Amino acid sequence: MADRNRHVKIVERVSTRLKLKQLRLLVAIAEQSSILHAAEELFISQPAATKLLKDLETDFNVRLFDRTNRGVVPTEFGEALVRHGKLILAQISHAAQELDDLNEGLGGRVVVGTLLTASAQLLPTTIEQVHRQRPNVSIIVRDGTNDFLMPLLHTGELDMVVGRLAEYRYREDLVQEALFTEQVVIVCRADHERSKAGQARLEDLLLCDWILPPRPTTLRRQIEKEFFDKGLPPPSNPVECVSFLTNRALLLETDMIGIFPYHVVQKEVERGELAVINCPLKISNSPVGVSYRSEETLSAAAKEFLIALREAAKTLGSPALPG
Repeated sequence: MADRNRHVKIVERVSTRLKLKQLRLLVAIAEQSSILHAAEELFISQPAATKLLKDLETDFNVRLFDRTNRGVVPTEFGEALVRHGKLILAQISHAAQELDDLNEGLGGRVVVGTLLTASAQLLPTTIEQVHRQRPNVSIIVRDGTNDFLMPLLHTGELDMVVGRLAEYRYREDLVQEALFTEQVVIVCRADHERSKAGQARLEDLLLCDWILPPRPTTLRRQIEKEFFDKGLPPPSNPVECVSFLTNRALLLETDMIGIFPYHVVQKEVERGELAVINCPLKISNSPVGVSYRSEETLSAAAKEFLIALREAAKTLGSPALPG
């Protein structure tokens, strides 16, 4: 009963006393590691910023920041409030943007994070469908790896992330919806000696120069595990790159080989520019999908985008490999 009363008091305190200016200051201090710089960013004096922070700590009866030789850093309580503060501010920003878009006849806005897997076919197909059905919707795409995109999804800066589903460390407080399975293949240029050498073993391919996804990505960890499970070291000194324009040029103009989701290289393979190396992989089928906080947090435009995404996925699935 005492815990419930304490919770009720905290909720009442937050709903009646917490100011958006305090949340903005809290986030700014965490990002700047300085009360002075945060105050300058918000165009208020340092004493005013210090008082706002002190009032916030008094209301919650906790210390939110510690002073260290690295500047001002959030405590455990501060980190929790900063995380929720970022989400609240992002939601307010999205609400304002949506109202403005609707007022201007733009029909809302969707901000989507994309991984390499979704960039080639799934996302373009979805965007084309949404533009055809709702031409006034504004769509913003940000690409990167899960390590970059998932924190933005947690703080509300992205509506959803589309691509190879993230591993367990990103699943808390998120919905992860599998849309189809994606085949992963090793490729090289069409006239590469490895393209005509019959079935290859991973140990044979270690002699080649490799292009691999960056180390923090799910696919990179799976690739390295494939080598370790066979008692082999992973490729040494690979080029690490998520830009397919760069990877495509390297594959076509050098003797490098690379590992990619098949949808990413499918058109180049079908045109005879690239070839799939015959080397079966345990990781050949992996789930591709969409991650979002919950359908309740999505705007009307984002919900429509999610529906279109599901429809586009039905037309893709896992394509048959050549040969």
